[in-house]
Order: sequence, then structure tokens, then C-alpha cells
Amino acid sequence: MRIHFKTLGCRLNEAELETWARQFQAEGHRVVDEAETADLVVFNSCAVTQDAVRKSRHLLRKTARANPAAKLVLSGCYATLNREEAEGLGVDLVVANADKHRLVEIAREQLDLPTRPALATEPGATALFRLGRHRAFVKVQDGCRHRCTYCIVTVARGEERSRPIAEIVGEIDALHRQGIQEAVLTGVHLGGYGGEIGTDLAGLVAAVLEQTAIPRLRLGSLEPWDIPAGFVDLFQNPRLMPHLHLPLQSGSDAVLKRMARRCRTGDFAALVADFRAAVPDLNITTDLIVGFPGESAAEWAETLDFVERTGFGAIHIFGFSPRAGTAAAAMPNPVPGEVKQARGRALHALAERQRRETLAGYVGREFPVLWEGVRREDDGRGVIYGYTPNYLRVGMAVSGDCDLSYRVTTVKAVGLGDGGDCLWA
Repeated sequence: MRIHFKTLGCRLNEAELETWARQFQAEGHRVVDEAETADLVVFNSCAVTQDAVRKSRHLLRKTARANPAAKLVLSGCYATLNREEAEGLGVDLVVANADKHRLVEIAREQLDLPTRPALATEPGATALFRLGRHRAFVKVQDGCRHRCTYCIVTVARGEERSRPIAEIVGEIDALHRQGIQEAVLTGVHLGGYGGEIGTDLAGLVAAVLEQTAIPRLRLGSLEPWDIPAGFVDLFQNPRLMPHLHLPLQSGSDAVLKRMARRCRTGDFAALVADFRAAVPDLNITTDLIVGFPGESAAEWAETLDFVERTGFGAIHIFGFSPRAGTAAAAMPNPVPGEVKQARGRALHALAERQRRETLAGYVGREFPVLWEGVRREDDGRGVIYGYTPNYLRVGMAVSGDCDLSYRVTTVKAVGLGDGGDCLWA
């Protein structure tokens, strides 16, 4: 069968989608680029915000209209939290998060899918390349033990569950043999990895670096309070990429307390300073929520000041979205919509300036880049994009049949690209 994959939301959704693609391919199915040509569409949905719920519904309806003959399988947080609603949107099969590790098996049984593994290519990189993936997102754990007051994902994902180190090492080894140059460790609560099986994230990272030859290992989003003493020493291995995504959420300690976050701004600043002193060219990126209930003008000013003083390579900005079932949804003093929008614009402007300043600091330097696909122009020339070890986007003009996709080459940054959104090599 021809199978098309769609996803919204977090890197963990990406990792799960990639796993399903490899599993379906191993059973003889083919990954296709367009939903309109598929016999089966698999959609991994998101519900982290009300906007994500709206987008999930819209994409479901759009997919069903575009190819009404295709069977539609839905999983993810929207499917788990809004199952009855989703079943009324033309879905043939809903697989909740608790069962998504068996999605391929369940789809085969309940949708009577054919299986012809003799026709399958070797599972792994081929499926990823068909999906346009240039790095592999490897799911190492699921669930979260913490209860940040705004977060619905802990409800949708359940208790923490970690995969064995040997299993993860084996998966990364196989991906590397099949052409993947970079693996990204992902999880709902990545820093909590191994707590229930007698190990931890540092042990996992050390094992991957010691037992595989993958050229690049990257960490997904990591809560700042989960980083133990000595973790920074792992970055002495050049194969561990110098990039940390540390969700801050607010630069006001009073707001962080209402969020039930386990890190205050002083702790965050000290952690960042220690890592920057120890890891050359470390890129720190973060998440911030705008307009949390009760966020005063003074508290908002504290956030802007903290971001200004800390400096980030990139900031993911979210307007607060009340989610039924979370403590924050019932908190008093909601921030008016127009105030949230104004604060969001101010933060976006600050984040954009800091991103450009970060990029400008690398002009004139050389670094290795993992390249993605080439975009061809009418005259045969094209542009290829990729990422440095510290996750800065790089663009470069190429000509003729030059295609560096999936390769790592060393280039020199000569300026910023059009719009200033990347380095130009």
C-alpha cells in the first residue's frame, strides 16, 4: 500500500512518525509524498494548545476531502483527549497514545492491511529520506512525572516510561548504517530518562557516544532542573552537538511559581553561564509563554529584562492557551487578548534581534554543515540549506547537478542570507 504521513507538534511526534514509517516499510508498504496518492494516511496529532487542536481538526478534514478513498489513521494527543470528536471527522481508526507503540500492528489487524515483507527495502534511512528527514528523531522515553499548571501533555501522555539503553543504541546504530548522520534524542520529559529503570540521561548519552559511530548526537528539549553536575563534561566529545534547548517559560519568578516550574531565573542564569563557559560556541534556545494568568505589567517587564540579559539563539513563543483539565485554566485574572498580542509582538522583536546578533557573530568562520535538500531554480541553479553543530541554519548556492543532501561538509560563512534568517556560505 501507498502510505502518507502527517504530523503536528513536538519532536516526539516526529520521532514516532519516523518509527511508524520504518515499520510500515518493513512490511512491504511504500511511503509517498502526497496524501492525494495514498491508500492510507497516518496523522500524528497535537493538542498542546487550543490552536493546535484547531489545526488538527482542520488538517483532518482537509485530508479526508482531498482523498476520500484513503483510509485515515489518527493518533497523538488530540486523538487521545478528543477521541469522540475525532471519530466524527471521517477517521477510520483512532489509536490513543497508550497504544501508539502498536499502531502498525493495530492498523494491520483492524484495517486488514496486506503484508508483503519480501518486497520491503531494508527498513531505516530509506523511509526517513522519503519523508524528507535529514536527521533521525529517536524516542527514548514518554510521559512526565511533573505537573506544570499549564500543561495538558502530561494528561495525554501518562506516566513516564523509558526504553532500555541497548535498544536505543541498536536503533541509532542501524540508522547510521543506513545513511543517517545525526540522531536527536527526544522525549516528553527527556531529562527524566531512566528514572524508573535504574539509569539516567547522562548514562544514555555516554553509551550512545561509546557504542555507536553516529557522527552527530543532539539532545531534544531538556528541562533546566534535570541537568546534573558533571553533565557538561559530556560535551567534551565533539560528536555531542553544542546546542541546548532549555525551556524557560517566563523570566518572572512569581509567574514561574504559579506555573509550578521547578527552576527560578537565578538557577537558569547560573546554569547557562556555567555551560557557556565550558562549551565553546554553545547555542542556547528556549520556550516562553506570553500572557500567563495574572501576569502583570511588572512581571512581563521582568521577562523582557531577563531575556535581554541572557541572550538566546532562538525563542519559541507561545501565547497562553487555557486547556481544560489543567490548573492554570481555572486561575483568576486572565490577561486580555490585546495585551497578549502586544506583549507577543514585543518579544518577537527582541527574539529576532537576538537571533540575528547570534548569526552575525559567526560570519567569517568555518564550520561543518549537515545539508538538507536542494531547491532548484529555473536556470538549473539552486540553494541548499543545512545546520551547523550548534544548530544555526546555513544556506549556500549550488549549480548544475551538485547535491550535498545528507552529507556533512565544511564551509565558510560570508554573511547573512536574504532576510537575515540564516548564515550564507
